[in-house]
Amino acid sequence: MDNGNVVVKPENKEPGLAQWRNPWAAMEEIENEMDRWFDRPWPRLPRLWGRLMRRPEGPAGWAPKIDVYAKDGKLHVKADLPGMRKEDIDVELIDGALVIKGERRDESEVKEEHYYRAERRYGSFFRQVPLPEGADVDKVEASFKDGVLEVSVPLPVAAKAEAKKIAIG
Repeated sequence: MDNGNVVVKPENKEPGLAQWRNPWAAMEEIENEMDRWFDRPWPRLPRLWGRLMRRPEGPAGWAPKIDVYAKDGKLHVKADLPGMRKEDIDVELIDGALVIKGERRDESEVKEEHYYRAERRYGSFFRQVPLPEGADVDKVEASFKDGVLEVSVPLPVAAKAEAKKIAIG
């Protein structure tokens, strides 16, 4: 017997008894491998990232994809809102953050001689983008075209640091 495995020597000629392994040994190997895997810090990162980036889906809500980037002294936010109208979207500044929210409703119906299909999709959404301190909230611009909302916020001008030579005493 070796590590819970029983090995029958080849002299035994009975059929089916040439070699037998403890089935629990394989489970222990899997358990040990899982322990080694989760003891490392990096495998947890994708699981944690997935939890942080989880977005509500289904009838209770949905979260449109957004791009946030800085260009030409402005913070740009683009939100994909296919099938929505400008009237269904609210853009607000709340507590130093840009808030995009709204509700989508989509109904389709197909009637043919021997066929009928009706679909309804709906859900509200809420996305919040924190703005950097000093952003010029009085000059925020927003536009909506072809299902894409674009919002731009002027960023504060960074003060240039002056170099000063320090004498070593």
